[in-house]
Amino acid sequence: MKFTATQTGKFSGPGFTARCVLGKGGVVKASQKREGDGASPAGTWPVRNVFFRPDRLDPPVTSLPLVPLKPYDGWCDAPDHRLYNRPVSLPFSASHEKLWRDDHVYDVIVELGYNDDPVTPGLGSAIFMHLARPNFEPTEGCIALEQNDLLTLLELMVPGAEIEISF
Repeated sequence: MKFTATQTGKFSGPGFTARCVLGKGGVVKASQKREGDGASPAGTWPVRNVFFRPDRLDPPVTSLPLVPLKPYDGWCDAPDHRLYNRPVSLPFSASHEKLWRDDHVYDVIVELGYNDDPVTPGLGSAIFMHLARPNFEPTEGCIALEQNDLLTLLELMVPGAEIEISF
């Protein structure tokens, strides 16, 4: 099962179409993606896990692996660290992203298998599909959808699903 996100703001797949937003740096070839560039990497990426804030919503209905977030969850984005592009526990001494955020953007996070098998330092980390801000402002390289659309999409997705990011 494959879904596609385009830089024109369309997310589509079997029986599903929604508005989306990608990185503020546009879409770049995966080989040109760099940590912190704000770009979304073009290519087809497997769906890994679905993280969610259990204090803000019930577990999403999906056949994908579900991981309830905890306040100490983070993601390493330090290219020179051995845990680069991996989940980490906070506090964490190297550069990282907090997954337990005050805003609602990470209330639901779909982990995409970008630069994770194997990890190449500096080619970008934490390419997620998550909730869009109310004004659909561009992301730091992720895919963002409205909450209702993302929850509906998760009901449709099955293990082995893939997300294509295209120009």
